[in-house]
Amino acid sequence: MSADYLVAEKGPRRIRGVRARSTRNRVGGLQLTVIRVPFAGSGHPVAPFVLVHGIGVSSRYFQPLAAELAQYGDVILVDLPGFGSAPNPRRPVSIQEHADVLAGVLELEGIRDPVLVGHSMGTQVVSRLLADQPALSDRLVLLAPTTNPAERTLGTQLRLLLADLPRESAMANLIVATDYLFRCGIPYFLSQVPNLLDDHIEERLPGVRASTLVVRGDRDPIVPRDWARSVAALIPNASFLELAGPHVVMYSNPGDVAVAIVEHAAP
Repeated sequence: MSADYLVAEKGPRRIRGVRARSTRNRVGGLQLTVIRVPFAGSGHPVAPFVLVHGIGVSSRYFQPLAAELAQYGDVILVDLPGFGSAPNPRRPVSIQEHADVLAGVLELEGIRDPVLVGHSMGTQVVSRLLADQPALSDRLVLLAPTTNPAERTLGTQLRLLLADLPRESAMANLIVATDYLFRCGIPYFLSQVPNLLDDHIEERLPGVRASTLVVRGDRDPIVPRDWARSVAALIPNASFLELAGPHVVMYSNPGDVAVAIVEHAAP
């Protein structure tokens, strides 16, 4: 799936005080939003960082992490089709299609050798991408990888999501709630859940060749420690790190997550 054309320049915005550029792109008939935060540090950038969100939410919960990473390189935030500010495609979109859309964005934006960072369902998207197209990147970060095979039911996932809510900050919960209810919408969210649950990430992880960092928040009820460790063990060149925080660890603990990503990205 190739990138067709630039749909619209959405104008400048600021991410935690850092100037950013927002565009909407069409890739293979699906529209998505790309927010590019330029390198704001000194010296030579480490790498571009591409941040891919989870189900129901958007790139907004990556903003604290994006501001930290911008000190080390360009940061590219993506709102996948139907999420955040990207238009609802009015049909379910598979993990494979999200990965293909992401590949098209990398081509369109001219992003070479990025550090791919996925959170929750985003880990399924970026791992699918690199299993299919390993030449796109040799560095991968999986934050709170989903989904534990022992808990692949809608009821269980909703229960775990509710268990995570009191562990998140009030602002993180506000962002997630407004994204779920008003930007994504419950109908589209529910249409996406089967694609998430039917995607067996563990089957492709042994084929991922990128150097990979698996990160889990130590208070994350959605991603058990044993499952996160097994994700790292399945990838030939991977390490596991546990940091203080709940499921949305990069919002509650952006500084430590950024340090871990940058250290992983460094040559």
